[in-house]
Amino acid sequence: MATASSMVRLHQGWTVSARDTPVEVDGVPASVPGCVHTDLLAAGLIEDPYLDDNEDRLGWIGRTRWEYRTSFEWAGPGDDRIDLVCAGLDTVAAIEVNGVEVGRTANMHRGYRFDLRSALAHGRNDLKISFDSAYDYTAAMARQVGSRPGAYDEPYNLIRKMACNFGWDWGPTVVTAGIWQPIALHSWSTARLGQVRPLVTVEGDTGRVELHVEVERAAAEVLTVSAEIGGVSATAVIPAGQITAVLEIEVPQVRRWWPRGHGEQPLYPLRAVLATGGGRELDRWERRVGFRSVRLDTAPDGHGTPYTVVVNDRPVYVKGVNWIPDDAFVTRITRERLAERFAQACGANVNYLRVWGGGRYESEDFYELADELGLLVGQDFLFACAAYPEEEPFAAEVAAEAREQVVRLAPHPSLVTWTGNNENIWGFADWGWPEQLKGRTWGDGFYHGLLPSVVAELDPTRPYWPGSPWSGRADLHPNDPDHGTTHLWEVWNRIDYTHYRDSVPRFVAEFGFQAPPAYATLRRALRDEPLASDSPGMRHHQKAIDGDLKLRRGLDAHLPLPADFADWHYLTQLNQARAISLALEHFRSHTPHNMGAIVWQLNDCWPVTSWAAVDGDGRRKPLWYALRRSFAPRLLTIQPRPGGLVLVAVNDTDQDWTAPAAVTRHGLGGDALARAEVVLDVPPRSATTVLLPPDVATSGDRAGELLRAVVGDESALWFFAEDHEIEYPPARFEAKVVRSGTAYEVTVTAGTILRDLVLFPDRLDPAAQVDQALVTLLPGESATFTVTGAELGDPAALAARPVLRCVNDIARV
Repeated sequence: MATASSMVRLHQGWTVSARDTPVEVDGVPASVPGCVHTDLLAAGLIEDPYLDDNEDRLGWIGRTRWEYRTSFEWAGPGDDRIDLVCAGLDTVAAIEVNGVEVGRTANMHRGYRFDLRSALAHGRNDLKISFDSAYDYTAAMARQVGSRPGAYDEPYNLIRKMACNFGWDWGPTVVTAGIWQPIALHSWSTARLGQVRPLVTVEGDTGRVELHVEVERAAAEVLTVSAEIGGVSATAVIPAGQITAVLEIEVPQVRRWWPRGHGEQPLYPLRAVLATGGGRELDRWERRVGFRSVRLDTAPDGHGTPYTVVVNDRPVYVKGVNWIPDDAFVTRITRERLAERFAQACGANVNYLRVWGGGRYESEDFYELADELGLLVGQDFLFACAAYPEEEPFAAEVAAEAREQVVRLAPHPSLVTWTGNNENIWGFADWGWPEQLKGRTWGDGFYHGLLPSVVAELDPTRPYWPGSPWSGRADLHPNDPDHGTTHLWEVWNRIDYTHYRDSVPRFVAEFGFQAPPAYATLRRALRDEPLASDSPGMRHHQKAIDGDLKLRRGLDAHLPLPADFADWHYLTQLNQARAISLALEHFRSHTPHNMGAIVWQLNDCWPVTSWAAVDGDGRRKPLWYALRRSFAPRLLTIQPRPGGLVLVAVNDTDQDWTAPAAVTRHGLGGDALARAEVVLDVPPRSATTVLLPPDVATSGDRAGELLRAVVGDESALWFFAEDHEIEYPPARFEAKVVRSGTAYEVTVTAGTILRDLVLFPDRLDPAAQVDQALVTLLPGESATFTVTGAELGDPAALAARPVLRCVNDIARV
């Protein structure tokens, strides 16, 4: 008998085949983990679905039955059990070993384990996994339980699969199939660790771990399980015939784990070991945990119902971004790629990632990085923008995936909330679903029954919230801004972005504004000649309903008309940045009435016009620079209030912010027309509002004046008129480009006002990046832009159109 379990990965030698396909697919080499799209792409059998309109010609992939095959060697009896462990199959699969079916799957979001002893042979063994078409499965499900309404005409709500594989208003329709998570043979004897679930809490400087252990047995004998953390250990005996144990460990003088911007993130290794009564090790489990407490403050007050994330008894203002899968083909997302994206989030002063419910339960790499960086994570259960059936077999799969994922993610201190769904409760209230459902189930039982019970049973250390948005009570509209969490989509869909100021929501979980990706991203993805806002490739990579019309409406309200594509590209990216800045500064100026804003969205999964701050090729749009300023620990902003313009200073640090603020009304030529000085005294984690004197805050010429407030290195601007109303002088400036080591420094000295300077170095070298953007200079002022990653034949091009842009270089048409 073997002395310990062994895990042998089965990632080599796979092929994929299919019948009756537009291209011959017979024994094509396959990557595991992977998916059929990436296998066909690697074999040169399909064009890249991310380029041009190739996506449209590849819909057959999701409607095809696929067979993956490999073989492995088995030396014969030795262990009590030989299991095939499938961490993730996408999605409806039948598994055969030597022609014997050993199991079936119907859920991408959970793992499966199959006992192979009855099917194995000495020597070579053939393994086949057949994947049914997701569309065939959903059609059968519709016949069984009836169809359900959703935001898109795709059946993503009738299968437990990543919903955005079926397309979204920012994503391609690439309905995948394949072995998307590790697959292995697990040989073990006597018993194994089936589930290890740490409940980690802290009181004072004492950390507590309540470790729940469940074993799977192959023999009825006495077992022991031991655990160790922070130099403290505990052991429990599991009598013969029993399968559970609970170990309690107290760790003195622990250092607490804090969110980013509030403290450090110490992590403690936690180890559990399963052994026989005689001490022979059978299995082990190791993770890192952090000691912290988390709760939601939703106690009603005089203004409604707050939604405040409280960590270690400290209210945290959530400066968040929504997260979607960083690639539609998720097996291409490496830890290094996640680290790059997380660095971009931290660089934009983000402290919270909301994992959206139409994607996936994120990876261990994702959560480990969040733990290390102090990024709080809110994880949606995977239900989005649709009614979902609650009948079997769907309900059993939902319960299984929820239990697995709550246990899997329990060790991670970064995970602070579970949310039942994205927009489904709101959809039932406002999107005409009751008439379409005619009494059929729609998911309410999941969000208010099954899921909260799973969280309460398996991880009571974390709060659960039924939906996003959700107002906290069934008698309130689910998207009431005065209660709980809110999504704000009227601005993008119907009205101007200045209407973000119409209300002060308690917590905004989604809002956003579109813009195209970086120029280099477009040029890689599209062969359009000429490239234009309405050229075929651009239209294909705009998935939002009436998206281009909404972009144009936004421009018309604020900015001069673009004369060419370069103008349009700059102005739409600028308008996105301005819209989100306006919203964020408005929300933060009302701290603590508002305690969070989560921008839709940080990232993209392919090259597309979208709401993202970082595009599908990982390039930062001007919005990223706007987030960095609007989410800064100290923010200075000028805001309109019923009594006039006010200066608001927001201090999201642990130190007092006391300083004089100089507020000046300028003419466009830079001349000072009126000036006042106010003293700011802003306590930690608060905001202070000062009414500006009328002689400073009142313009004598709306189209010819602006306000600027300065406190040390912080500043704020207020223009009294929209750009298309302002008679800016033609842009005049001097620009010097100097090579400095591996970087280029571009120093711009203004001869006139230069409104919202942006440098686009990727137009010259796709690898180039710049350190700042959206800089406004008055005459005589200078700014230096540092460009890295570029090798340029003509560095002077950095200082010329269309690389260097400002609002007042747009020709009046």
